[in-house]
Amino acid sequence: MTYIFLISILSFALIGAAVTDVRSSKIPNIITFPLASIGLIIHGISDGVEGVLFSLEGLALGFGLLLIFYMLGGMGAGDVKLLSAVGAIIGPYDVFIAFLMTSCLGGLYAVGLMVLTWGLPSTAERVKVILTTWLVTRVVATPSSAESNQPKLRYGLVIGLGALGSQAWRWLDATNL
Repeated sequence: MTYIFLISILSFALIGAAVTDVRSSKIPNIITFPLASIGLIIHGISDGVEGVLFSLEGLALGFGLLLIFYMLGGMGAGDVKLLSAVGAIIGPYDVFIAFLMTSCLGGLYAVGLMVLTWGLPSTAERVKVILTTWLVTRVVATPSSAESNQPKLRYGLVIGLGALGSQAWRWLDATNL
């Protein structure tokens, strides 16, 4: 019963985070901090110190998995805090699965947004330049500041899909489907 309660809260929080991220390009602390706190408290009540440690491990792993991308400028602090809060709810193993799913979905999302923004031929050329530059110099080519038509990625939605996808994966695994 605790699991269903936590996943219900997580689902509502992820919907709220996705909506605010798409609308305002921000994931507010009013969503992430209470979500992380709920994970710590509920796991603590249901499993004691082990539950708190489980929740803290998930929180720390969620934070660590996205921190480098934040430091490189690839995403906002709200995205990092959201995956951290997700980790506090679902724990370290499931937050890692959520991260993997988020990464795959995020790549598809980024390419799809590029195609919608620039068209397929221009997107293919840009990807070719980025990959060629990286293979030759081991430096990721970044667009010039004059290029203002860069598509804006909203990872709140993608993190939500990855997190809920990890729980669907967990359910499928548990039911041996």
